[in-house]
Parts: sequence; structure tokens; C-alpha cells
Amino acid sequence: MTLQQLKYALIIAETGSMNKAAEQLYVSQPSLTASVQELEKETGILIFNRSGRGVTVTNDGAEFLQYAHQVVGQFDILTEKYNARGNIKKKFGVSTQHYSFAVKAFVEMVKRFDTAKYEFAIRETKTAEIISDVANLRSEIGILYLNDFNRKAITKLLHTNNLEFTPQTKCRPFVYLWKGHPLAAQKNITLADLADYPCLSFEQGANSSFYYAEEILSTAEYPRTIKANDRATMLNLMIGLNGYTLCSGIICEELNGSDYIAVPFETEDEDAMEIGYVTLKKTLRSKAGTIYIEELKRYLGIEKTDN
Repeated sequence: MTLQQLKYALIIAETGSMNKAAEQLYVSQPSLTASVQELEKETGILIFNRSGRGVTVTNDGAEFLQYAHQVVGQFDILTEKYNARGNIKKKFGVSTQHYSFAVKAFVEMVKRFDTAKYEFAIRETKTAEIISDVANLRSEIGILYLNDFNRKAITKLLHTNNLEFTPQTKCRPFVYLWKGHPLAAQKNITLADLADYPCLSFEQGANSSFYYAEEILSTAEYPRTIKANDRATMLNLMIGLNGYTLCSGIICEELNGSDYIAVPFETEDEDAMEIGYVTLKKTLRSKAGTIYIEELKRYLGIEKTDN
């Protein structure tokens, strides 16, 4: 089993076609097919199903490719760290719940690199996809929160995917709304105060559970709810419909603008949200990953620590 074979398998899975993979890899299709067959023979599993419509990944192949992603990703980081003259375009990605501070840290991190030499990516996405992205090294770092409600379920999912959660800050919940909202002048807001206004939440997919929700009190029976799938749309709904969402209160006005405010939400749990980052266990951290976490700590007001 070679690194080249692993890379071949990953490209085939990504393109879903031997022909397209061969073109992308600049190898002949017979050579690529022979390489995959040799890999399948060595591993003792069928990685791909072949048909006239292309190739699909088998169940055994999906598990194998998850490990292959990790090996190839770690090799790329190793190359970056110890081969300064390497001409490989380095990759770094972050997958995050919809937090402006996570984007702000990403912006400051990218400013410290030559973007011609890197392929950067930031993905504001669903909770389950954050975990999947980091487990498969599509992203090196994931940003999400835990609380008493979701901690057991999310921690179990992280353990299953060989991931670890590093907490960064605890915060009480806030109601996030626009400055022209009828409740904007209040010092505190209760759930009863919000009854006449739509609760805005991010979609988590048809098969997700309450544990994946980005907003606290995900099981509460809100009289009015509207779902969105991106932060810009949610901000528009706050103005257009006097909507609100429950959040950490850590707001980046530079990115979101100054038309929105966070008002303390009345709850018995003062430390309802514990925000942190998710990484694959026992793996090297890239230079970009180290700097991203430094910028995240800086924005959250956390004293710098060695990583």
C-alpha cells in the first residue's frame, strides 16, 4: 500500500469516475485501474463498485477512505513542516457553526500568509458536517459549542470519529436582534417576551436531531419559527420580520455590521454555552492551524497558550 495509491483512491471517490480521475491525475485509465485493483487485493476489501455509470464507494470503501483522508492529510502537513522547498500548494480549512468571530479569526490568519501558496477554505455549515469534515481532514479545525443538553450526544459522536473537543470560552446566552426591534431597549429578555416574534434557526438537515442545533433551547416549543441556511439571510430576516436568534453574544461588528445587538437572555444557567474547537486526535497541527487558534483566542480574549 502506497501513498500514491491512497491519493488515487481519494480522487476516484471525489470524481465518481475512473476517466475523470485519470485525467485529473495525468495517468492512463488502465494504469489507474490496475493500481486500485492492487490496493483492493492488498486490503482484502472492495473499495469501489464499477458500473457503466461510473464508480461508487462501497461501505467497506467508505471506512477505508476515511482513514486514507487522515493519512494523506497528515502527510501534507508533514511535507509543509519539514520540506520548505516543496512546491505542493498547501491546504487549510475550517468548518464552523455560524459564528462571525470564527470568520474574523480566519480573516486575520489568512492575512499572515501568501494566498498564492495556499488553498484556504472556511465552511459555515451544519453541526454533523463539521464533525464529518474534521474526521475526514477536509477541514483541520471545527468550531462548535457544547452545553448540558447536547454534551453527551455530541461527545459520543466525537469519540466515534476519533475527535477531541478543546473548550475555549463559556458564555451565557443572548438574544440577537436588530436595533430597531421592539425589544432592543430592554436590559434582559425572557422567552415569554419573545412569544410574538419569529425564532430564527439554522437548518441542520432532514435527519438531524435536536442535539445538533446551533441555538440553545432547541426543544422549546416556539410559537413562531423560521429556518435559514446562511448568516446573511438570517440578518435580513431580523430586520424584515423582527426575528431573533439565541446566541453566544460574541459578535463581530466588522463583519455583521452595527445594526444588530445582543441582549442578555434570562435563564437560570449562566454558563449555558461552552464554545471550542474540534480536531482529530494525535495529529500534527499545521502552521495555519496554529495561527488560526491563536487568532481565535485573541478575539475571544483568551490568554495565549502553547499548543
